[in-house]
Amino acid sequence: MTDAVSLKPDLGRFGVWTGGPVTPEQAVEIEQLGYGAVWVGGSPPADLSFVEPILEQTSTLQIATGIVNIWSADADTVAESYHRIEKAYPGRFLLGIGVGHPEHTQEYVKPYDALVSYLDALDAKTVPTSRRVIAALGPKVLELSKDRSAGAHPYLTTPEHTAQARERIGNTVFLAPEHKVVLTTDAEKARELGRKTVGFYLGLSNYVNNWRRLGFTSADVEQPGSDKLIDAVVAYGTPEAIAARLTEHLDAGADHVCVQVLGSKDELVPTLRELAGPLGLSS
Repeated sequence: MTDAVSLKPDLGRFGVWTGGPVTPEQAVEIEQLGYGAVWVGGSPPADLSFVEPILEQTSTLQIATGIVNIWSADADTVAESYHRIEKAYPGRFLLGIGVGHPEHTQEYVKPYDALVSYLDALDAKTVPTSRRVIAALGPKVLELSKDRSAGAHPYLTTPEHTAQARERIGNTVFLAPEHKVVLTTDAEKARELGRKTVGFYLGLSNYVNNWRRLGFTSADVEQPGSDKLIDAVVAYGTPEAIAARLTEHLDAGADHVCVQVLGSKDELVPTLRELAGPLGLSS
């Protein structure tokens, strides 16, 4: 009998989360620094045409979506894209899907049922559960990620959430939380930059409800977000301090941590370079 643990996707201990595709040149540098994957957010289109140019220029780096939005990306088209990529680059693409946000999707009706139907469509097109993950925050979708995919990709969470998620889904399921970083020892500068990103999510019920489940108060989750909340979801300080914070997710049970660098695009690779050593990655 195959050990279930071996069925987890292997993306290394740390990857990179970006709001859109990186360039092939950036991907080469990210791979050389020792990061195992690039997670592309921003609800990429169903054709996933950005994936092959990146994989073509790299040899071991994996690409994951973080996430394909089930409302804007047709499941059949996504499945065709998955098979196209998998045929050309076996084992180097991981499909992350999710339901998006109710406040920003007119079609947002019964999201759980819609997600189940989307998974059914992927099943019908033989997209393997071992190469897909689900954006999951709350208990119900975490359970779904355990039952219908390789695991969960929680966004904008804390190591405490990672520990709770691991307890719920068990040890044989993949868990890859995202965490934001700002490479500065200036707390006010880091919080200002953090609020520019986190502020958007303070208006979204799924994130606010998740933070409340983690013990944050109504005052913490009101605009512009308390220092306590921002400090919990945005790591800053020296490279060593940031690495220690990110490693807390691994200690809490994460298999892989997706590092999102806040700031300008020009800061992405330099910041990742500074973090690579403290994170124990090869360069």
